[in-house]
Amino acid sequence: MSTTVEGSVPNSSSRAVDEVVDLVSALIRFDTSNTGDLATTKGERECAEWVAEQLHQAGYKTEYVESGAPGRGNVFARLPGADSSRGALMMHGHLDVVPAEAADWSVHPFSGAVRDGYVWGRGAIDMKDMVGMMLAIARQFKLEGTVPPRDIVFAFLADEENGGKWGSQWLVDNRPDLFEGITEAVGEVGGFSLTVPRPDGTERRLYLVETAEKGLGWMRLRAKARAGHGSFLHEDNAVTILADAVARLGKHTFPVVMSDSVSEFLAAVAEETGLQFDPDSPDIEGQLAKLGTISRIIGATLRDTANPTMLQAGYKANVIPQTAEAVVDCRVVPGRQAAFEREVDELIGPDVEREWITKLDSYETTFDGHLVDAMNDAILAHDPQGRTVPYMLSGGTDAKAFARLGIRCFGFAPLQLPPELDFTALFHGVDERVPVEALEFGTRVLEHFLLNS
Repeated sequence: MSTTVEGSVPNSSSRAVDEVVDLVSALIRFDTSNTGDLATTKGERECAEWVAEQLHQAGYKTEYVESGAPGRGNVFARLPGADSSRGALMMHGHLDVVPAEAADWSVHPFSGAVRDGYVWGRGAIDMKDMVGMMLAIARQFKLEGTVPPRDIVFAFLADEENGGKWGSQWLVDNRPDLFEGITEAVGEVGGFSLTVPRPDGTERRLYLVETAEKGLGWMRLRAKARAGHGSFLHEDNAVTILADAVARLGKHTFPVVMSDSVSEFLAAVAEETGLQFDPDSPDIEGQLAKLGTISRIIGATLRDTANPTMLQAGYKANVIPQTAEAVVDCRVVPGRQAAFEREVDELIGPDVEREWITKLDSYETTFDGHLVDAMNDAILAHDPQGRTVPYMLSGGTDAKAFARLGIRCFGFAPLQLPPELDFTALFHGVDERVPVEALEFGTRVLEHFLLNS
């Protein structure tokens, strides 16, 4: 039986609310694991075709597009609005997920099991929850003849978990016609609640709307030197040169840079909690730790990061190799790209080459305007004790591609979460799951939002 979280409005049912859990569970049962390798990534076509069929059943005409490689399936559907002269709004979600090892999980990661008040499985929060909510609302609107204020484009996409090379990035480069007339877009990693204590002993649920995300860059480092026998004295060793550079980079702390989105978020939290956050303090991370588990995301948005993730060198134990390589995952604060690259070059030194494998720009927009007002109104309609606040995502989404077309992008996949749930640990984690009540809440909020956007 559903219950009502204190401070929220009583639950109400609709066609979309009634079917969202089944849709999310069905989506999870498609193993759409994205390995980053075209040869081993699977399931996107089958999942996209299933999504298209659900839309067809409701009366939509859809367009299925494979984004540059066989099986990389994307589905687009447009719902005409009352005023088609207004810029269209795109709701977008990706169908791929990161891989999961079944042996590590309490349930099979592609079971879509519904138990203990949660829907379990890989993609439950990243991001088949949002895809299911989008699909449920799209079906309801079409079946019931609902006409939104403006055109809505529902986009279900491939390859987000590999930077969108065979998904959104390819579509923007090769099929910009699919986005014609779209002025704003709403996607993932926003809209979830963070419960914070107030000085008077009460609590406030903050709903974090993503208005910014760091730049994403996967960088290859390469050192070259003389090959030789492993038994000789060998001062010119590519492995040693690379290892020293990687260690310097991995241990380096980049400077704190406070973006507008982070400043506004911290100001809102300070206003609600009475906590103070001083960006000039040497213990800024300690101050952020008072926020709980969300501090992992917020702390990572204060500065650039460069985390070594892969090393490769050599082919035999007694052969000093000519080349050694490493891969570094770089996330860069908006406005810092040039300074970041200069700092990296100083750290790795002249004997190490670097090149970008993937390089996607940062993004930031302002927390204002009609769409932001519609998000806030939708939250307050279903949680009068809520408050929307902007924040920056430390990762990246398909918004990076759409921003290149001049589309204004936000992350707003609303979920009202139990305060004790360590939500951030579930992203790409073991036993990923989403509360059933959060899905139902989010569906009601998104319906309200789209009817007033």
